[in-house]
Amino acid sequence: MKFDYHTHHERCGHAQDTIEDYIQAAIKNDLQMIGISDHSPFFASEKDMALPGIAMAKSEFSSYVEEVVKLKEKYRGKIEVLLGVESDFFRDHYPLYKSIYDQYPFDYIIGSVHFSNESNIFDKRRWENVTEEDVRKEKEHYYKLIVESAESGVFDILGHIDAMKGYYPDFTNVHTPEVEKALKRLGEVEATIEINTSGKNKDCGGWYPANDMLEMACHYGVGVTFGSDAHWPSRVGEDFEEVRAKLKEIGFKNWTVFRERKKEFVEL
Repeated sequence: MKFDYHTHHERCGHAQDTIEDYIQAAIKNDLQMIGISDHSPFFASEKDMALPGIAMAKSEFSSYVEEVVKLKEKYRGKIEVLLGVESDFFRDHYPLYKSIYDQYPFDYIIGSVHFSNESNIFDKRRWENVTEEDVRKEKEHYYKLIVESAESGVFDILGHIDAMKGYYPDFTNVHTPEVEKALKRLGEVEATIEINTSGKNKDCGGWYPANDMLEMACHYGVGVTFGSDAHWPSRVGEDFEEVRAKLKEIGFKNWTVFRERKKEFVEL
């Protein structure tokens, strides 16, 4: 089975083209399953669109769901279209997010930590004039948030779990036992992480997470799935076969896939 669980479109303000363009790209690339997972609104904000160019407006959310549901039917028999969303994890607000998601027929929800210590993880300015100890503390906090997101019960997939290295490649080289502790805990709660191929478009290069983390994930029994994090249709399914080969080499046996919030395993 070839699939992609992580795609965006024009509603979020920083991706190109329509949902249907991504579905058609998936068909062209011989995928059997395509997940639509645009950035959720900032539901805890009083503003309709809290951060333009980052995530869709709250007023757009219902129409987003309705569009995907219609496209599921339109493409039935050609490709399986799944309704997803990429949701931020905010430790103070996740019950609100859960109450909203429970109202809709999602197949899966990706939980991503995009904000740590009140700053966007992709903000290059956060790394100005930092010491190695500063980075270590930030890394430990980041992985505590990832564990909390897994423990919250809101999410089916954890998104790009080392993406903080995106514009600061040295993040990978600052070591702390909290990373392995986090992977161990993800295994205990039977979490699923994505292998996200968008890191190649950032300063760090490569995939999220790095191979050493994938080896720990395999050791601790963490599930894996695939997402390109495509923000333009030509990236749909990108590097899927290379990821599959690497996972087999590491020792993984199965992909984790989701339908109607139910977990299934398919052979790699």
